[in-house]
Amino acid sequence: MRKLTAMLLLGAALIGGQSVARADGLNIVFTHHSSASNTFWQAVKKGFDDACAKVEANCSMIFTQTEGSVEQQVANMRAALAAKPDALLTSIVDDHAFDDVIKEASDAGVIVIAVNVDDTEGAKGNARQAFIGQGFKPAGYSLAKAVSESFPKEGPIKVLVGISAPGQNWSESRGAGVMQFLEEYKAAHADRDVSWERIDSGTDLAITSDRVGAYLNAHPDTTAYFDTGFWCAGVARVLADRGVAPGKVLLGGFDLVPEVLQQMQKGYVQALVDQQPYMQGFMPVMEVYLNKKVGIAPADIDTGQGIVRPKEADGIMALSAQGLR
Repeated sequence: MRKLTAMLLLGAALIGGQSVARADGLNIVFTHHSSASNTFWQAVKKGFDDACAKVEANCSMIFTQTEGSVEQQVANMRAALAAKPDALLTSIVDDHAFDDVIKEASDAGVIVIAVNVDDTEGAKGNARQAFIGQGFKPAGYSLAKAVSESFPKEGPIKVLVGISAPGQNWSESRGAGVMQFLEEYKAAHADRDVSWERIDSGTDLAITSDRVGAYLNAHPDTTAYFDTGFWCAGVARVLADRGVAPGKVLLGGFDLVPEVLQQMQKGYVQALVDQQPYMQGFMPVMEVYLNKKVGIAPADIDTGQGIVRPKEADGIMALSAQGLR
C-alpha cells in the first residue's frame, strides 16, 4: 500500500505540467561502482539528471576511476557525506563494505536509497531505506530460460557461465539464476548430457573477448555462453572474426547498450535482459522529493527483467540513441 500511495502521489505531481514544485535546494548525491566509460550508466545518469532538473534539485553523480572498485566507491561516499547532502543514492555491490558508511549516513538523517544493486539480504542487510532496481537471480533464470528455447533438440548441451565480477552481488546473483535454470533443465532432460562451467569473464570487452575466446578455442563444442553483463558483445566479435556463423554458439546477457544490440542485430546474441536504467536514475530522485515534500517514506521499486529478442533490437537502438537505454 505504501508503494502504491507513493506512485499515485508521484503521478499526480507529474501530470499536467513540465515540472513539479521546486525542491527548495534539495541536495542529492549518487555514488556507484562503475566508471564513466561504462555505457549502461550513461542511461542511468540521463534519468537522474532529468529528474533532478524536473524538481530543480542540486545533484551530482560520482563515478569510480576504476570499474567496479568498491574501495573507491566507499571513499566517494564518505566524501559526499562530508558535504551533508539530503540524500545518498548508491549501489550496494558488497554485503559488508558499505554497512558502516550507510549507517553513518542514516544516523545523520540522510535518506539512503540503494539503486541498481542491493544487499543480498535486502533491508535486513544494512540501514538503506529502499531499493530501486532489478531482482538479479530471477533475471538470470529468465535469461537462461529464454536462450534455452534455441538449444539443439538432441545431443549434449555444454554451457559456459561468465561471472563478470566475482564476489559482487549483481554478478553472482545473475549467474546463480542462470545455473538454477540449468539444474532444472538437466533434471527435466535426464536422457541428455547437460553440463556447465563458470568463468571469471571480466567487465571489459577486450578482457571478456580474450578469456571467453580462449575457452571456446579449447571447447569448440560449447553450446551457449551466458554473460552477467553486456560483455557478451565482445564474444560475438570473436565469433564473427573467426568466421563462426551466428547461432552456432548461443549468446545471452544483460543490458541494452549499443555494443550488444549491434551484435543482436547481426544474429549473434539470442536474448538480453532489460532493467530500465533510465528509470533507475529517475525514480530515486522522485522518492527523495516525495519524502521531503509530502512525507512519504521511500519504497522499493522493481525495475523489471524484460526479455529482449532480435526482432526488437532495431526499436531499442532508437531509444538508445536518445539516452533512454
